[in-house]
Amino acid sequence: MRTEAPDSLPALDLAAAEPLLRRLEMTVRNKLDGLLQGNYLGLVPGPGSEPGESRQYSAGDDVRRMDWPVTARTTTPHVRQTIADRELETWLVVDLSPSINFGTALTEKRELVLAAITTVVHLTVRGGNRVGAVISNGERTFRIPALAGTAHARYLMRQIAATPRAESGRGDLAALLESLRRPQRRRGLVAVVSDFIDGADAATADEPRAWERSLRGLSGRHQLLGIEVLDPRELELPAAGLVTFADPETGRELEVQTSDPALRQRYASAARTQRELIATSLRHAGAAHLQLRTDQDWLTDVVKFVVARRRFVVGAVGQGVR
Repeated sequence: MRTEAPDSLPALDLAAAEPLLRRLEMTVRNKLDGLLQGNYLGLVPGPGSEPGESRQYSAGDDVRRMDWPVTARTTTPHVRQTIADRELETWLVVDLSPSINFGTALTEKRELVLAAITTVVHLTVRGGNRVGAVISNGERTFRIPALAGTAHARYLMRQIAATPRAESGRGDLAALLESLRRPQRRRGLVAVVSDFIDGADAATADEPRAWERSLRGLSGRHQLLGIEVLDPRELELPAAGLVTFADPETGRELEVQTSDPALRQRYASAARTQRELIATSLRHAGAAHLQLRTDQDWLTDVVKFVVARRRFVVGAVGQGVR
């Protein structure tokens, strides 16, 4: 995989990208602004990462937050509190490999990727927060540095929208994630937008994917969000007779008789197992999981996710989980 410097990004097709991004931004702003209560409560709200003062232990507190030096000095159990970072650095890991250029329902998976990054940027780029991105189309990798300001955020979204479609090439999601681990970056949010198919065929429940290991490596310093995009044809096949399938990343073709009900059942079972493994990998890595489908209203799914996450965090804090 070749990695290009920021100044080698492709020329921007404003005529094609700008209207779509403006419409997405207005949609997100109109529908989600009512959910933004507080400057530091975003897509994946949490208690913060910076160490704060200690306080006396209360029943139900997380024992992993025990402040042992203070406990030893006072002979009374104390826990270390954390405070929210006043500036958030968000990194987008954007998978635009050829498998993303596909869609059989309301839209393409690629447009869902743009909707997802627009949502993340809008919900995080406030109060001096910075946002950057690492993008791969399967053939080349681009990096946009993390900077503050809405002008930079819009530039970033336009560049992602203008990333050229690759004819072939298998994306390496693990390599994209590793590029964020070295050198280490300040604590923040890492949002991975992908179909997570990379390396899925070789993985099992006992053998984690390469990208899962890389994602786990980021979990020690960052909050993680995995945004999975998929199409209904990736879950089940219609009875459409003899169909020629082509792998967009390798070019390999295969003729399949889709009228066979046993074959369609095996396909659905394998697809269900694949998606369950992806969800398990994200959970094991400590990432929140948002799934967007081309046959559903993505904005409704985002709203449900944000509301559910905030209810979970508020309930957890109320029960003493810090």
